[in-house]
Amino acid sequence: MPRRLHDHPVGNLSSRHTPHSRNDNSDYATALRLLRGIPPPTAQIPRVIGVDDFALKRRHRYATIIIDAETGERLDVLPGREAATLTAWLHGKQGIEAVCRDGSATYAEAIRRALPDAVQVSDRWHLWKNPCDKVLAEVRTHAPCWDTINPPRPGGVREQTTRERRHKVHTLLGQGVGLLECARRLSLALNTVKRYARSPEPPADRIAPRYRPTLVDPYRHHLRRRRSETPAVPVTHLLHEIRKLGYTGSANLLVRYLNQGRAEGDRPVTTPRHLARLLLTHPEHLRTKDTALLGLLTAACPEMTALARLTGEFATLLTPAQANNDKLTQWITTARSVNLPHLHSFCNGLELDRAAVNAGLTLPWSNGRTEGVNTRTKKIMRQMHGRAGFDLLRHRILLQ
Repeated sequence: MPRRLHDHPVGNLSSRHTPHSRNDNSDYATALRLLRGIPPPTAQIPRVIGVDDFALKRRHRYATIIIDAETGERLDVLPGREAATLTAWLHGKQGIEAVCRDGSATYAEAIRRALPDAVQVSDRWHLWKNPCDKVLAEVRTHAPCWDTINPPRPGGVREQTTRERRHKVHTLLGQGVGLLECARRLSLALNTVKRYARSPEPPADRIAPRYRPTLVDPYRHHLRRRRSETPAVPVTHLLHEIRKLGYTGSANLLVRYLNQGRAEGDRPVTTPRHLARLLLTHPEHLRTKDTALLGLLTAACPEMTALARLTGEFATLLTPAQANNDKLTQWITTARSVNLPHLHSFCNGLELDRAAVNAGLTLPWSNGRTEGVNTRTKKIMRQMHGRAGFDLLRHRILLQ
């Protein structure tokens, strides 16, 4: 009987079974000793620094990185992301005039304690990320309004199946049937049953189908015209007609194409996420058909019209200018006068951190360099996975 690969002495690639493992460990220790022997560069404390956290183990352990916000030079890496740790590092460093950070209240409190006279600068990327989430929430809230002109997808098999399954699950749960028994009776996975059980209402999102190009696509306009003129036209007649026009596919492909409803409509179903993306995209970067679609959908709902206008106005504030402080005040007043509760919540968050937000919209500094350092830090962590502790990671970050 032939021996399997892992039975062969060469098949097991574990280092403890190779004759060179001792030399490899010695070389590894030598490399670490030489690396630790390189002293980290001594940097002068700059006038503008950037502070951000990164995960050592997601949702469990974090660290704080501090850099020169103007040059990107690494200053220090602190264990943890508690206010006391950052406060201890900042204490006595009166040469720091400004600190760039995200919306963390912990970092804000640490900076206030150690450097009460320093300017805190809120990062503009995070200032844009927060309204993006609020815009999507508003679009979903007003979906019954703008969805009235959203072209339905013929068939809707997936959406219909989802609603039917959810109804069956809630019917059984109402009869006192357990989750596991529901999964057995409906031949569904237990996690699927749990997901349906957690949703009190049917999902409001429209599911946009994603299809690959097929051989039928060039003849869609002909099929749509023929089916609108004669709704009962047999598929065999349509197949014969498009074959005369050059169709080389099979009859099954045509039947599946028609059953999916792909012959009707010039565009797919517009989902809340799609509409939110259109609202958050710069108008100059939208295609002509996307601009027309955005105007059509927002015109059907007064709140969506106001949301589109407010989103564009806030985006212009992200270009630093001295007048942005007063413009932001006017923007908040206008946003609160419109029936957009999720946007009201965003305005409340801006007011809570107003000084740092004003600095972020008027001063040229940002936390972009710190985010870039964090990206390179993740690469270092992947290279060192499971082989070193925090001290060596800190050493490598400061040397890069």
